[in-house]
Formats: sequence, C-alpha cells, structure tokens
Amino acid sequence: MKSEASTVTIRLMNDKDTNITDRKGQLLIKAFLLLVLLIICIFAAKAQQDPQFSQNRFNQLTVNPGFAGSNGLINFSLLNRYQWVGFPGAPVTNVFNADASLHLIGKNDGIGLSLVNDVIGFEKNVSIGLNYSWRAQLGKGLLGTGISIGLMNKNLNLDMSGIEGSDLINLTDPALPRGEASGVLADIGVGLFYQCKNFELALSARHLNQPTLSFDESGRYSLRRHYYLSGSYSFQMANKRFEALPSFFFKTDATTWQADINMTIQYDKRLWGGVGYRIDDAIVITTGAELWNGIKFGYSYDISISSLSRYNAGSHEFFLAYSVLLNKKRTHKYKSVRFL
Repeated sequence: MKSEASTVTIRLMNDKDTNITDRKGQLLIKAFLLLVLLIICIFAAKAQQDPQFSQNRFNQLTVNPGFAGSNGLINFSLLNRYQWVGFPGAPVTNVFNADASLHLIGKNDGIGLSLVNDVIGFEKNVSIGLNYSWRAQLGKGLLGTGISIGLMNKNLNLDMSGIEGSDLINLTDPALPRGEASGVLADIGVGLFYQCKNFELALSARHLNQPTLSFDESGRYSLRRHYYLSGSYSFQMANKRFEALPSFFFKTDATTWQADINMTIQYDKRLWGGVGYRIDDAIVITTGAELWNGIKFGYSYDISISSLSRYNAGSHEFFLAYSVLLNKKRTHKYKSVRFL
C-alpha cells in the first residue's frame, strides 16, 4: 500500500510539473505571437500598410478610383476578410463600396464611395474615399481616369493590460505612444482603368501625398505611396458556356512587393471557381455565383504557406454585391457585364 501511495504521489507531482511547464510554454508562445504582431504594427510604416485581399477583381474601387462607373450600373458591395484565423490580434478588414455611372445625366463619367475599416492588433484604421472617374473612348475600349480624395483616422492603442503573456514583452521604445493615440490624415489617390471586350488593365497609386501623423511626444507615422497593377483576360473554352479568366494583381510600396496570379473558370457568366497563388504567402481558393436579380456573392480561402502557417488556420474572405440598372420601364431581367 505504501508503495502504491508513493507511486500516486510521484505521478501527481509529475503531472503538476508537466502542467506548470505546459503553462509556461503556452505563455511563451502567446508572448512570441504578441511580439510578432507588435513588430508588424510598429514597422508597418516601413512595409506595405494597405490591407490585403484575395478577391481583388471584385474590390477594384478600393484601390483604383478609375474603376468608378466602369460597368454602367449602380453597384453596392460588402467585403469582410478574416486573416490568419487563430493568430492573436490577426487582421480583420471590412469594406463597403458603391459606384455608379453618370450616363443618366448625359455623362459617361463615374462616381464612387469607398469605406474601409481595418483592424490589426493594436492598430485600427478607418478611411473614407470619394472617387470620380472621367471616362473616354480609347481605341476599341474605354479608359477611366480617376481621382480619390479622402480621410483616414488612425488609432494606436498599446494598453496591453489584461492580455495574457503581455508581461513578457518589454515595450520601452520611446517612439511608441503610451496608451492610446489617434489622428486624422488626408489621403489622395489616382488611377487608370482600361477595359475592352475581353481585356482589362488597371494602374493606380494610393497615398500620393504621403501624409504624416505626429503623436504627442511619441514619434510619427507616415503613409507610404502604394502602387497597384492588375490585369485580366477572358477567352471562351471549347464548350461556349465555359470561360477562362486568367488574371494577376501586383502591389508595391517601392520597398517591398506582393503578387497574385489567378485562374478562374466561369460557367454561363454566373458561376465561377478558381485557384490563385500569392507568391511566398498563400494558395487561394475562390468560388462564387451571381443570381438573376443582380445579387452576387463570393468566398475565398487562403491556405497559408509562409512562416506564419504554423500559427494560423488560414484566411477567410466573404463578398456580397448588388448591381442594378436604373430603367424606367425595367421590363427585362438583370444581366451583368462579364464581371465587376
């Protein structure tokens, strides 16, 4: 009996030691993830600062004001992105876009509104942009030349009290604001959007004025210029109801860059699915559909292949849009162009 009691006691002590070790390990992992996230936030001023998206062909207005009014309809869209699911403080981005053609008042131009709420760890950015696009015939296609004027509210909150594992991180950098700091930046962007029957090419630049925000006795935050280049081409397959849509999306801040290469197969111009590759970052799977009443929805899942893949369960992105053609008679069913 004594031997059995001693064995039970030793086992309990070992279990207790194991639990303590596991607890310390968990805290160290959380502290490491918090430190990585803090580094991402701190050095965002030196890297790409704009949010990342996977369904870029449905989100052109966010980065290119020349896109406004490009399909001759009135469009509304919502996009929600949950990046690096499972990673503490991972980025969450919400986008609302609206644009319309001015052909009803005798112009071929377009107008647009873009609202973005982007949260990553200790940083929250809320921006609004008003877009105008001058559209003109160029060769066999239309060229939209646009400008965006807007505001961004930036908020940093480094109050980590109550966050488990935060006591293991030393936040002594004098350049970091103590507690919470915020400010408003004016933001300007320009863009070109050219479209033919089967081809599209877009070029844009954001944060042209490179606005700078000074925190009280804490340092400065500057928005770097970001440049975007994207293109797509559509061609019919052997079965005329199927269409292949290869596309690419490239962005850079002149220091770092990121590129997406995608292939989408579309059926009857209403159902689609595809796969993409974001270089050194993720494999992207997308799917979506368009209904007869003009409602369009899509979903994408990013399979992370970067060094952060061990600490997250991928990224989810949801897209919902509605397009309407203002027609006094409106006796026909809605039918969209190739894609927005």
